[in-house]
Amino acid sequence: MIKTGSETSRTPYGYAATTPVYFDDLDPMGILHNARYAVLVERAITTWWQERGVSYAGGRPTTPDAFSVVRDFSITYLSPVRGTGEITVHFWIERIGDTSVDYRFRLISPGGESVFAEGRRLSVSLDPATMKPATWTDRGRELAAALIKP
Repeated sequence: MIKTGSETSRTPYGYAATTPVYFDDLDPMGILHNARYAVLVERAITTWWQERGVSYAGGRPTTPDAFSVVRDFSITYLSPVRGTGEITVHFWIERIGDTSVDYRFRLISPGGESVFAEGRRLSVSLDPATMKPATWTDRGRELAAALIKP
């Protein structure tokens, strides 16, 4: 279960979601497997949008803004996450374009003392009929505005 909200973080902008690191997330050395970082980021961002009504129901998007894909994902690993416990995903929007959203993120300790990784996730809204880039809706932009870094 992902805990979200300002009570999970002291970040001055964006949003933070605290989530467990499970035993099966670890590699043979007992550290968080590199592929799991992307999953944790994806779940945090997806949960934020779901809580605001932008998701899928019955295999269909609830709004046009739910139909988007990741165009680019990059990450820099700074320090290993050792063992199970909780980790916080702090993310924000650096820029929103006509059809794209440029997220930045950090995986940090729940208190914010340690930064384990940081990166970028670029999403593009698609038209489901043509699979070509589509403009974000006004409602999607309004919601996203809460995540834009000042």
